[in-house]
Amino acid sequence: MKQTFISSIIFNIVFIFIVNVHIVVAQSKSVNITVDLKPVEEENLNVFHDWIRWNAPGSMRTNFLNSLASKLYEARDREIAQLHTKRDWQDRQIKMKGKLLESIGIFPEKTPLNPKITGIINKDGYRIEKILFESRPGFYVTGCLFIPENRNTTLPAVLNLIGHEQESYHEPLDQVIIQNLVKKGMIVFTIDPLGQGEHVQYFDPKINFSSIGYSVIEHSYFGNLCFLSGESSAKYFIWDGIRAIDYLVSRSEVDPERIGVTGFSGGGTVTNYLAALDPRVKVSIPSSWSNTCRRVSEMKGTQDAETFFIHGLKKGITVEDLLEVRAPKPTLLTFTSRDEYLSLQGARDTYREAKKAYVSFGAADQLDMVEDDSKHWLTPKIRLAIYSFFMKHFNMPGDPAEVEAEIIPGKELLVTASGQIATSIGGDMVFDINKKSSQKLIEHLELSRKSITKHLASVREKAKEISGYIKPCCENVEPIINGRYQRNGYTVNKYALPGEGDYAIPFLLFVPDDLKPKHRAIVYLHADGKAKEAKPGGEIEELVMKGYIVAAADLLGVGETVCSVTRGMADAYTGVLIGRSLVGIQAGDIVRVVNYLKLHTGVDPLQIVAVANKEMCLPLLHAAVFDPSIKSVILISPLISYRSIIMNRIHKIGLTAREGGGYHHPYEVDFSWGIAGVLRGYDLPDLMGCIAPRKLVLANLMNELLESASDEVLGQELEFPRAVYGVKKESGSLKVIDGYESLSILVNWSFE
Repeated sequence: MKQTFISSIIFNIVFIFIVNVHIVVAQSKSVNITVDLKPVEEENLNVFHDWIRWNAPGSMRTNFLNSLASKLYEARDREIAQLHTKRDWQDRQIKMKGKLLESIGIFPEKTPLNPKITGIINKDGYRIEKILFESRPGFYVTGCLFIPENRNTTLPAVLNLIGHEQESYHEPLDQVIIQNLVKKGMIVFTIDPLGQGEHVQYFDPKINFSSIGYSVIEHSYFGNLCFLSGESSAKYFIWDGIRAIDYLVSRSEVDPERIGVTGFSGGGTVTNYLAALDPRVKVSIPSSWSNTCRRVSEMKGTQDAETFFIHGLKKGITVEDLLEVRAPKPTLLTFTSRDEYLSLQGARDTYREAKKAYVSFGAADQLDMVEDDSKHWLTPKIRLAIYSFFMKHFNMPGDPAEVEAEIIPGKELLVTASGQIATSIGGDMVFDINKKSSQKLIEHLELSRKSITKHLASVREKAKEISGYIKPCCENVEPIINGRYQRNGYTVNKYALPGEGDYAIPFLLFVPDDLKPKHRAIVYLHADGKAKEAKPGGEIEELVMKGYIVAAADLLGVGETVCSVTRGMADAYTGVLIGRSLVGIQAGDIVRVVNYLKLHTGVDPLQIVAVANKEMCLPLLHAAVFDPSIKSVILISPLISYRSIIMNRIHKIGLTAREGGGYHHPYEVDFSWGIAGVLRGYDLPDLMGCIAPRKLVLANLMNELLESASDEVLGQELEFPRAVYGVKKESGSLKVIDGYESLSILVNWSFE
């Protein structure tokens, strides 16, 4: 019994010991497990990650620009609301016609058309004359004139303008419409638009096509050149149309009192232009035109370069004005419900407003609109409406019903021997004419540069005005943090800084782990986004490990905020409409980042340098002129000048290769790099001069082909900035190098 009792005690002691040991071990393991369970996490350098308010950064730029445009539309709405009488509308017509002409610019002098008939095709009931004329000396236009036979009097004539069909009026649907108008007793003249048919601007015989791509791409490609010189390429389309009407009224078969214009899509856009500007146009029928209005901006984005005027919306001009200035003349609008490119709601809004003008003239029945359910197309219903409207307002009897048409092979309709003006005749293209006018602007700049002090002062002001730069109103705006990473020797902070409008500037702030109270700071701008060199071992880490605080930012449209909701060119073109270049807006955001750094407790506000590469050099160059607190500037692979683009037939800036596009669509084109009217006030070398005597590094300057600029080009373009640095006795502060091995070496020099 005693032995059993002792055994029981020993067992309990051993049991308790074992249990306690397990508890201790378990607790020990629990602690170790807690340490080992630290979540595995990859760095995410996107500032807007898991951020509800900014969950669609790809729409930031578009929404911001549309908000600016909306304010201008609202201001125009208030003006329209004050119009009540016929006199009110007449006064507005006078004002808006003046603004239209101001926006378009001075048309060239009317010179001899020198028309030629290069061939005649006789068909059942009509004949086709192949026409070649010069809308200006050496600038040729091709077209076909369709004339009904068996006429006993002069006939009404219709100028038929083509949309973006690459083959122009050779397309079957265009032939159907033309032949139906002819068979109903109208003369029809149809011409090749710029970049289409026989008037391709960048024709390459090796591929028998444009080296730039199909019509839309060509339009915006040469349109961008026109913008740089301060004009819209619409001027060329309009002038060709005006001269085509000149030719029509010169024909003995044509009744000059019965001139009509019609066109689909891009042709509808030019129809609106001509109907507003040429008083000879009695009847206008724009179909599915590019309606520059708030709905298109909101829903589709601003369209091709020829569809609007520089600062048009800033001046209060919209598509409604094109209709209202011609009231009370007969006008029919046609549109489809599912248009892929344009806005039915915009068309309806346009019609409703323009109707008020027609009502005030007592001519409500002279403006009409026809809709049909379809994609971007001329439906049978719409075609019937076109025939009927012309017949009604030209006082022509007969049945408007559509009849069958003979589709003539395109080769039979060719006006030139080779099928292209470029290879058959030559002559000028838009590039050539724009180059000539731009040369005068460049000569004016060169003359102004001779008075260095006066010129620099002028450039500083004109650069703000022309680029649309607006100085940030607040310098003490705090960013919002959305994460931080600790790396070996430094931290990476994810910040969003409030921008000019309802958007934020995402940037990464790299701060060294040291005890220095104040640091030199660098604003770092990469064309591929802030994260490009932000990983361990990247260019930014090299700078941080040398003791610099680095703010790497994504400006609007770059990195996290790259546009994902519309075509790349749309936002830049909205900027042209409202007088705000993307370059100028981005320059303002650079200044915002600099202002933040100046107030950062760890930054010496007198020691801030900015670095940019490729296209980001453009806004930085502007920002450095506007904000002298940027101590020095380092530009890696910057464009050397806008002159290099406008004076050379081919440029590659703004061209992005399109995957699978082939030679029909090898590129996408945008204008994010450009500033409308820039050469009317300055060029990039002028801005370089404005930075003097501060240090400026120009590494691997690029020409218009984005290749290293030649010594000859360097000598020409850098003559002025070198002269400025020389006058200020700081020639050593301008460093021009072919390339660089280490950014940190350049940064060290810039802080010396």
